[in-house]
Amino acid sequence: MSTDTSASTDPTKATSTTRTPAAGSDATDSFLATTRGRLTLLLLCAVAFLDFIDASIVNIALPTIQKDLGLSNQNLQWVPSGYLLTYGGLMLLGGRAADLLGRRRVLIVGTVVFSASSLIGGFAQTSEVLIAGRLAQGVGASMMLPAALSILTTSFGDGPDRNKALGAWAGTGAFASAAGVFLGGVLTEGPGWRWVMFVNVPVCLVILPAIPKLLPNDNRRASWQGFDIAGTLLATGGLILMVYGLVKAPEQGWSDTRTIAELGIAACLLITFVINEARSRNPLVPLGIFRVKGLAAANITQFVAMSGFLAMFFFVTLYVQGIMGYSEIRAGTSFLPVTVGVGVAAGIAQALIARTGTRPLIVAGALVASVGVWMLSRVPVDGSYLADLLPGLMVMSFGLGFVFVGVATAANAGVPADQAGLAAALMNTAQQLGGAFGLAVLSAVATSKTTHQLAHGHDRATAYTDGFQQALLVSAFFLAGAAIVALFVANSHGEET
Repeated sequence: MSTDTSASTDPTKATSTTRTPAAGSDATDSFLATTRGRLTLLLLCAVAFLDFIDASIVNIALPTIQKDLGLSNQNLQWVPSGYLLTYGGLMLLGGRAADLLGRRRVLIVGTVVFSASSLIGGFAQTSEVLIAGRLAQGVGASMMLPAALSILTTSFGDGPDRNKALGAWAGTGAFASAAGVFLGGVLTEGPGWRWVMFVNVPVCLVILPAIPKLLPNDNRRASWQGFDIAGTLLATGGLILMVYGLVKAPEQGWSDTRTIAELGIAACLLITFVINEARSRNPLVPLGIFRVKGLAAANITQFVAMSGFLAMFFFVTLYVQGIMGYSEIRAGTSFLPVTVGVGVAAGIAQALIARTGTRPLIVAGALVASVGVWMLSRVPVDGSYLADLLPGLMVMSFGLGFVFVGVATAANAGVPADQAGLAAALMNTAQQLGGAFGLAVLSAVATSKTTHQLAHGHDRATAYTDGFQQALLVSAFFLAGAAIVALFVANSHGEET
């Protein structure tokens, strides 16, 4: 296992970087075989499900929200984007806070913030309050997710236990992304759009009392002397401005002065952040973590793959509602087979890792998913669900399950226990930035194609379908690119290297 030399000056660094068995287990027993172990995994996967699903659950509800609250198109985009802005922008800070202050403590605080902001958003009577609720949800999620994933990687021992736990986590993430579209449709057409926010509260009320019962108390008194305040401000500011610039780019135009300025300043802040981390005695992100074999490649793979995956869900949702005329609940139901395919693929991937390693799984999964999205890019104006959508969705879902499991395992293999929160934050930051980047690029591609077709006399349905086709084709290229990047991922078999 690689040694993190930059972490040696961290006063909170553990005396050993080996992972300690979870409470209630010993070094020779399988924690996952115990009731406590299974309940712990269920709790952590529930946290993942909650955070991942909120990135997609509001999408189908957007037209209803716009009509009910009278949102302009400009303000409406911030209902989904506000969550991604703070979620992705604060993820590194949340992960490092979990390592320094205690993962259980940060998980509890994040869950409280997430629950309260969901309640505020659900009761919102104005667009400003709803968007504020979504921004606050992202803050809570940025603490919850890295804390939960780092608890998972430090609680379950190397080998079969951690392979199964990470497989369940990754499968949950992929499942939630697809299930969010279904649940959003059911809730919007049933009790109303406000329940896409309210539904989080009872889940949080179940999670909160379970945290202190199942998770050991790892609260720490970190020494804040010399804390990397400059690095925190640079990373947070750079990431938030990067996400903001990507979200606004399709609306403002990629060549617009504001877009160039926003993305340029964000890049400068992040470059300065890297320079600061190299010089800081107690860095927010010890650069030595990138000496862990394959970690950087795994995160880049995550970024590229999510650029294609998350945008694909967006455009297929627009197609089934806008072109095929599906209602909210019917549109949501159309994604149910995806959740089944992801679940089956995740189970297969989890069983294969010990034999094949992560690299073949990621490469194969990305290529299969690329073929599935290419099939979706051929949807016609008068398409049918069974003939034109379902085959591509099923092929894509199998690839998605393999990629999620493979990347989650590869990105956490060989990471020192005292930096598990940071590793989790890096992986999820790559996911959120990838999603924002892909949506920005593909929205521009779709808009350009649609505008061109309208200008040449095509009817509205044909023009929009052509735009969706073009965007989905580029999405397939992103996924093929992820397969190429994955060739450089360390071929981990789920054990520390």
